[in-house]
Amino acid sequence: MDISVILVTVFSTTLIYSAPLILTALGGTFSERGGIINVGLEGIMIVGAFSSVVFTLKCSSIFGSITPWIALLIGGIIGAIFSLIHGVATVSLRANHIISGTVINLLAPALCVFLTRIIFSGKGQTPVINQSIGSYTFPVLADIPIIGKMFFTKTSLVAYLAIVIGIICWYVLYKTKFGLRLRSVGENPHAAETLGISVQGYRYSGVVISGLLGGIGGAIMAQSITLNFSATTIAGQGFMALAAMIFGKWNPIGATLAAIFFGLAQSLPIISGYLPLFANVDTIWFQIAPYVITIVVLTLFFGKAVAPAADGETYIPAK
Repeated sequence: MDISVILVTVFSTTLIYSAPLILTALGGTFSERGGIINVGLEGIMIVGAFSSVVFTLKCSSIFGSITPWIALLIGGIIGAIFSLIHGVATVSLRANHIISGTVINLLAPALCVFLTRIIFSGKGQTPVINQSIGSYTFPVLADIPIIGKMFFTKTSLVAYLAIVIGIICWYVLYKTKFGLRLRSVGENPHAAETLGISVQGYRYSGVVISGLLGGIGGAIMAQSITLNFSATTIAGQGFMALAAMIFGKWNPIGATLAAIFFGLAQSLPIISGYLPLFANVDTIWFQIAPYVITIVVLTLFFGKAVAPAADGETYIPAK
């Protein structure tokens, strides 16, 4: 097979699978920079995927070709609202962050499958959506020799948008007053409080942003990859995004690059079919590879990565 075809397939597939991971990892970064551990990213992605698919199925006749893009915003909004459960539990009720996130991950699939059965006459999954986010070819850039074909021809537009959002998130966290205050809350909330910073307010902000971006991430997964919603639409991607955030050392740029790496791992079952070297390897190994890689990365790097000092600590306001 032509090497150029292989490279185009590898890069385009990697970008497609990276987009939902990038946004969800960025969302987790905001939450944990504010001091709230959010292992509920999986559940947030699930409600984002579900709500976006239902919106597309019900409203595609109204909004036409822009329906999938509006559906991404709907998924983000529902994800942000759903994340408030985690926010109330951890910030206001001072619950254990890990337990609260685990409840989110258990609640989301059960709730969404239940609602699916109600909305779609007892079926356990939705019909396939009739509008989706397809591939995109960049004008002018696609004409660049070699590079244009690899990176800008029939590729994922949302992946490039996600990378841009990653850069914006880095700027917000490190170059704005909001980012400075959010990070101070995650490092030393008591010191931040003495400066008049609303610790609870900023922690809620971090959790809601994580819900917004995680919901959009789940919506992208449904709108560009699975094209419907079922119990397996989100199958570990939230945990991969969490691993990408840790691997990226709670930095938006690092999380973005790590998410692209995990996107490559997740695309292996498709890519392997185009690589002669892996032609005789059972595809089951490529299907389990992303999860094995996630575990290995967490094992190797979790101890070396330094989380925000107050990440996961219950904050009790001074009287």
